[in-house]
Amino acid sequence: MKIIDLSSIIEPSPSGTPDFLKIDIQYHSHGDGAKQVEALLKVPAHLMRNGEGWATETITQLGTHDSTHVDAPWHYNSTIQGKPAPTIDELPLEWFYGNGVKLDMTHKAEGDPVTSHDIEKELKRINYAIQPNDIVLMHTGMDKFYGQPDYIFRGCGVTYEATVMLYNSGVHVMGIDAWGWDMPLNLQAQKALQENKPGIFWSAHQADLVYSHMERLVNLGLLPAKGFKVACFPLNIKRASAAPARVVAIIE
Repeated sequence: MKIIDLSSIIEPSPSGTPDFLKIDIQYHSHGDGAKQVEALLKVPAHLMRNGEGWATETITQLGTHDSTHVDAPWHYNSTIQGKPAPTIDELPLEWFYGNGVKLDMTHKAEGDPVTSHDIEKELKRINYAIQPNDIVLMHTGMDKFYGQPDYIFRGCGVTYEATVMLYNSGVHVMGIDAWGWDMPLNLQAQKALQENKPGIFWSAHQADLVYSHMERLVNLGLLPAKGFKVACFPLNIKRASAAPARVVAIIE
């Protein structure tokens, strides 16, 4: 069995990262731990191996969307199909383990979103038909820009129609190796303002569908097109719109 990590590492953000996207971690040494043990339990450092206590870390800032994560429908809208949209802790765990399918969209230009036709063409190429509960991964190659200042504006994205097509095929979870599932925010904004009508900005997110997608995946290029499992369980955060996840592909 081979396990391929599809998750970005969680680490302190480089300087210059906007505050609303920043990750910050405080690292507490074994010496700090020894002081905690002595303060809590009166056990001096010389009674511990090498005079060391426990090492710990405190995540002082980590947005639920600021690493590889799973979005809940609540992220998209407060109501979906006339009902309150479920939060991440309300989604069935069965969604997050299943057969994986990788669709190669590395030929797509930035700002040229994946269409239903693109998906149909790729499925024909890999000789596969989407099955209910498949976990579909869009390989765009944008993970090579992860951590760079313009990563947020990189990628092709996926159209509303393609998202509905996958959902109607029984897919509850889909993912992409870019900052977002829709086309880059700046391009969406420009088009929405030009056309001055709803349904353009964030169209795939706000498709009025109870589904989840994963964003900021990495290493999709290491996967075969099919024949693997995906495990992508999100952290169980109360009332959250998303949660970080350790997403892995399992190849027997």
